[in-house]
Amino acid sequence: MMLSFWEKDEFLNYDVIVIGAGIVGLSTAISLKEQDSELSVLVLERGVFPTGASTKNAGFACFGSLTEILSDLETLPSQEVYNLVKLRWKGLNLLRERLGDEAIDYKNYGGYELLSESQLDCLDQMNNVNDLLNPLFKQDVYSAVTDRLPDFRFGKEKVKGLIFNPLESQIHTGKMMRELAMLAQRLGVNILTGTTVKNFTDNGQECEVLTNDELTFKAKRVAICTNAFSKKLIKDAELKPGRGVVLITKPIKGLTLKGTFHYDEGYYYFRNYQDRIIFGGGRNLDLEGENTTDFEIRSLILDRLKTDLEQMIIPNHDFEIDHVWSGIMAFGHNKKPILKKHSENVFIGIRLGGMGVAIGSKVGEELAELMYPTT
Repeated sequence: MMLSFWEKDEFLNYDVIVIGAGIVGLSTAISLKEQDSELSVLVLERGVFPTGASTKNAGFACFGSLTEILSDLETLPSQEVYNLVKLRWKGLNLLRERLGDEAIDYKNYGGYELLSESQLDCLDQMNNVNDLLNPLFKQDVYSAVTDRLPDFRFGKEKVKGLIFNPLESQIHTGKMMRELAMLAQRLGVNILTGTTVKNFTDNGQECEVLTNDELTFKAKRVAICTNAFSKKLIKDAELKPGRGVVLITKPIKGLTLKGTFHYDEGYYYFRNYQDRIIFGGGRNLDLEGENTTDFEIRSLILDRLKTDLEQMIIPNHDFEIDHVWSGIMAFGHNKKPILKKHSENVFIGIRLGGMGVAIGSKVGEELAELMYPTT
């Protein structure tokens, strides 16, 4: 690409380049500018919108259902599970403080977990989990409300128990990402979309970032926040992509369902959006097959979502699907994100474990602190 003198003089050199304009990338840029308003910060994003899951999730402000946390306890010590929930909770609060509840359509209707017959024994461990999390929340998070099942009219054959979490909420993902971008720009962050990074180098003194347009940007430091797509830049990144399929119904007459809902260890999740239902999940039907960065929607997954809507979630309502999409998340052997120094001047904040809305803001803040320690 031929550049003018003005473009070479003004647009190619920065203190920090952030690769990825999703929740973590923008949060990192915002945190850097909050730490030092004089830093020049550029964010590069390959898509018109953030590519992975930041604008493609179902809009849950959650930190884990009971069975999800019990699953985490199988792969992590209890203190690390506590720290993980704390990271999620602090991340949600930071997001709300930065943007404001009204701006992101934050609604605290509470959350519910639907239990099958085979999962009812998790209720025996509920008090232990509440005790584990009590230092953080100063209250019991999970309570059995199976007596309220008739109010929801779920399919009786499949749903045998119900757990309530009063702290769970929902947001409007599109508004959240728009507000994050606007805040970053107000702070002086430069955001370039439609700019794919081919590779980067770090010579110990400065970094060069080369794009597919053969532009070379230079920076003192680089933050890689590309989550599921990070292996394109960091070959040995310890993560696997995981595709999530989400649908939204057309308005449903007489829909009274309100809140956020989970089942099957969080692999399925649904919520109301006004008088519609947003429903996603099914990745566990074929974990290897959904281990991809391809945005294809397979009938295996979509058919299961439709069946569960019809037979379990709203068996007493007619519905039509309005729109279907997919997003790409990143997972590892446990739910802990990767937050570390990659080389002398390159730092990474990736692998959000399907909890990007919750932990993205805090991961960005901690990544900025790692790059430029304030203490």
